[in-house]
Amino acid sequence: MRLRLVGLAVPLLAAAALVPAPAAAADQRTEARDEVEQARVLVDRAVDLTRAGRRGEAYDAAREAYLDHFERAEVPLRLRDPNLVLDLEFSFAELRDGIRDGQSVGRVESTAAEIREGLRDVDRALADPGFAAPLIAFLFSFSILFREGVEAVLLIAILLGALEAGRARGYRRPLALGVGSAVALSVLTWIAAAIFVDVAPVQRELLEGATALLAVVVLFFVTFWLVQQLEHRRRMEFMRARIAGAVAAGSAGAFAALGFTAVYREGFETALFYQALFLFAEGLELWVVLGVAAAAGALVVVGYAILSLGKRLPLKPMLMTGATILLLLSVAFVGNGVRSLQEGDFLDVTPVAAGWARLPVFLAELTGIHPTREGLAVQAALLTIYVLGALYVFAWKPSRRRAAEARTA
Repeated sequence: MRLRLVGLAVPLLAAAALVPAPAAAADQRTEARDEVEQARVLVDRAVDLTRAGRRGEAYDAAREAYLDHFERAEVPLRLRDPNLVLDLEFSFAELRDGIRDGQSVGRVESTAAEIREGLRDVDRALADPGFAAPLIAFLFSFSILFREGVEAVLLIAILLGALEAGRARGYRRPLALGVGSAVALSVLTWIAAAIFVDVAPVQRELLEGATALLAVVVLFFVTFWLVQQLEHRRRMEFMRARIAGAVAAGSAGAFAALGFTAVYREGFETALFYQALFLFAEGLELWVVLGVAAAAGALVVVGYAILSLGKRLPLKPMLMTGATILLLLSVAFVGNGVRSLQEGDFLDVTPVAAGWARLPVFLAELTGIHPTREGLAVQAALLTIYVLGALYVFAWKPSRRRAAEARTA
């Protein structure tokens, strides 16, 4: 019996010796990610040499990228995503053959773009999300829906109040139909955008960059418009004017259109922002969905308190906090947009060697901080604009108003 136990223990111990300890496995993944980064640099160099007509050197760079670097990352990667390894092996072979056989520069660039996208997937597969990246994904997701939702609830409350004041309760039903139609179309807008990104006959990097930059533009103007409209009196005046126009029209369709336009703008913005967020939160989709669920629950509470109980909630600080987080989201989007255009060879790339600019992949894609001068410069410029705008709105304008009131007194 004892000999049998010893005989069983020997192969078990041998097998255990072959299994790397967690720390060793983590070190192996870190080394593999370093090799992937070196492979990415050499692929870029191969493309530059091809453009310069130095195809012999370009072939050597592409060969070195695969044999001397990517192959060293294959062992830990095969355990996580063997199909990704196989796809990249084919892409590296296509790059080498294309350079050697005299394919057009455009074709070589297209193959290199596929490799870069695959290497980014490799980086995600080997990386640990950690704690900060999921938390940021959750906060961004929560803030998008909650801020846009609170604004929509506030607009609906003002519309209903204006109907009560104008003794036009009979138009509540068409107003509700307009609101419901806006919510349904917002969901369809998001689905259509997701399908378009997958099937559009345009380079993916260009689509990602365009989506991110469009979201930045919308966030920029919408947020500063929101700051101007935070005073309840201004909102009331704006919505009363729209109600008066609908009453003058005297039709249910006018009120349905009023409810639709009041809510669909928020819904369109929400669909756009989530589309951009999902593009750069790959691997963290669960946390984005959890943020949506938490925001939906919070909106139910806020909507019930405002619309059913008539409670006065501290909406101004809630909206300002959400707006601040979304401004930070726009800084992340602009960094990712620049990075996507660089990966598609639409913008120049100037690497930054500083360690602080080389964040883990999940954190880098959620903050938009990538080690290139172009991306960091655009992010710094946008952040500076936001700081100056905040100083203007919350410091300089109030100071001028107080000075004018003092002179008047």
